[in-house]
Amino acid sequence: MTKALIVIDVQNDFCPGGALAVAGGDEIVPGINALMGEFDTVVLTQDWHPAGHSSFASSHEGKAPFGTTEMPYGTQVLWPDHCVQGSHGAHFHRDLIVDRATMIQRKGMNPAVDSYSAFFENDHVTPTGLEGWLHSRGISSLTFVGLATDFCVSFSAVDAAKLGFQVTVARALCRAIDLDGSLAVAEAGMTEAGVFLD
Repeated sequence: MTKALIVIDVQNDFCPGGALAVAGGDEIVPGINALMGEFDTVVLTQDWHPAGHSSFASSHEGKAPFGTTEMPYGTQVLWPDHCVQGSHGAHFHRDLIVDRATMIQRKGMNPAVDSYSAFFENDHVTPTGLEGWLHSRGISSLTFVGLATDFCVSFSAVDAAKLGFQVTVARALCRAIDLDGSLAVAEAGMTEAGVFLD
């Protein structure tokens, strides 16, 4: 079975000191680097928002970060401005071995739609193209690591399982935001979708 490691959003803005820091986000980098050696295919995903993205609280008058708003595709959590294209915050953590990447999948580039998943934008309809790329390489087994467990990792893992991939999430190499119990909800959703939580 051909397998790939999918490294989700190990970027400066999601690490300590970043605009949307995940506690301990930098702690997983050495383990991820070590794990890369077990895979022929390594995919890095990169949140890559245009300035003024609709998921930013600053784009909605009177709204604060971590509140919500209704978008045409459903309820959207509003975030601090983060991972703006070309910014230091959008760059990968300096210690991540990016040279091992077979490909880099950028997401969240549509200013009107957020994209947690590596496979679909948050409208759950618009594909990123990653599914086709993986299938064209004969890859059927995916292991996910990265940030954050309860948002971009879980959305990606659930979508991958629904698309027919065999999916594992290596929880020791992930960190969560855990917004109002979001980690427990995400883990339950992943288990229900058939994702193996390692």
